[in-house]
Amino acid sequence: MSNLELSYFPGCSLATTAKENNASLNRFLNRFDIRLREIEDWNCCGSSSTHMINSDLALSLAARNLFLAPADRPLLIACPGCFLRLNQAKIELDEHPEKRKVYEDLFGRAFNPDLELLHFFELLVQMDETGAFRGLGDRLNGLKIAPYYGCMLARPPRMKKEKNFFGLIERNMAALGGESLQWPFYSRCCGTFLSVSRPEIAGTLVNRIMSGAIDAGAECIVTACAMCHLNLEIRSRPENRIPVFHFSELLSLAVEGSAPRDWLKRHLIDPGPVLKQRQIMN
Repeated sequence: MSNLELSYFPGCSLATTAKENNASLNRFLNRFDIRLREIEDWNCCGSSSTHMINSDLALSLAARNLFLAPADRPLLIACPGCFLRLNQAKIELDEHPEKRKVYEDLFGRAFNPDLELLHFFELLVQMDETGAFRGLGDRLNGLKIAPYYGCMLARPPRMKKEKNFFGLIERNMAALGGESLQWPFYSRCCGTFLSVSRPEIAGTLVNRIMSGAIDAGAECIVTACAMCHLNLEIRSRPENRIPVFHFSELLSLAVEGSAPRDWLKRHLIDPGPVLKQRQIMN
């Protein structure tokens, strides 16, 4: 798989607090000649709380991004929360012609029912099937990883027929020389947006996860969600602090052999020592 161009919805987190996730994702895909084109003038998907407060506004926010996406190529989404919100909006517009008509009149263009929403994990599956990761060797040098998917990829019952990507982090990390550990917290909720409204609850959940990774013998946690990454770093107590990587960071590190220093500086828990110890970076 190469010479491919995809539309791209980064979402608010990857454009702000998780810029290293966005940068490593693009750097990794560029290595395989896969180019991402951000949809023009995208807006927040409403992930944080809109869908709980105002369902009409939540649908409008997500729908606008769907209408902005070009019709001739898939729309790649890396954030599990954004993927959930956009996918649910598409399902609602697919199932309710009267709502489609409202937005077609509002945005002045036809709804594209054939628009493919592509999660980053699904793209990785396709890349793996074409042999993209063959010959890359053991570049992660036995790094002991606690794979952490978070809860949003499990999706609500309405989306129960969607693909299940559990196991993908383990397979890709093993292909690149990492050792993924079995542990009981791989899909446990981190408290997500309760970090703002009920930080004491989020803090309890986060520290169970972080201490669970340490007890399992992990040297780091690898997560698929920018919100989880932020929560785990911010809410962990000193005795439970273990480096947390975006999945795309370790993928990029493995295929490129290096990472811009500004990535590491953005981490609240310094990943430099474990990368040096494993001779993944100098």
